[in-house]
Amino acid sequence: MFSWQLGLPSTIACLVFGYLLGSIPFGLILTRMAGLGDVRKIGSGNIGATNVLRTGNRKLAATTLLLDALKGTAAAAIASIWGVEAGIAAGFAAFLGHLFPVWLSFRGGKGVATYIGVLLGLVPVMVLLFAAIWLAAAKITRYSSLSALVATAAIPIALYAAGNGKVAVLFAVMTVIAWIKHRANIQRLLSGTESRIGEKG
Repeated sequence: MFSWQLGLPSTIACLVFGYLLGSIPFGLILTRMAGLGDVRKIGSGNIGATNVLRTGNRKLAATTLLLDALKGTAAAAIASIWGVEAGIAAGFAAFLGHLFPVWLSFRGGKGVATYIGVLLGLVPVMVLLFAAIWLAAAKITRYSSLSALVATAAIPIALYAAGNGKVAVLFAVMTVIAWIKHRANIQRLLSGTESRIGEKG
């Protein structure tokens, strides 16, 4: 599970390819194209779909969510033509590219959409499990952030149980990073100040 057979030059090529795709800041690009200014100057200052939604444009937020996911899917799926390890390297780099884009002083999004996109590119059926867990948690708690945290925690376990050891390790690492990026949300959840789904503010 922990052996790595992809050669160093190929690994580096996949990492660069994935990072460049993942670092495309669709949220920033789309809001500027729509004449809504710099999304980093509103709300949380994040470039992801949740902050784009704070502009009041739901279609733009949905498009951002889709594109942030698909860049992870594209990186993982295209690189997977050369094997699962290539897909893992490119998918991980796309995730990091979204979180830490060099073009934006390494200040990107929180990564959930790209996480889902990489999952779609590597093990598509697991996206259904992610969605089911997210929806169940959201119905029970009405916390979007908590639902995402629960779903990301479950995916590495499910992947390992399904025999996808190397991919499980990838998503375990990505889950830890995603939780770190959500530390402010976790603090608000613990203090009871996190906004629930449907609430304003």
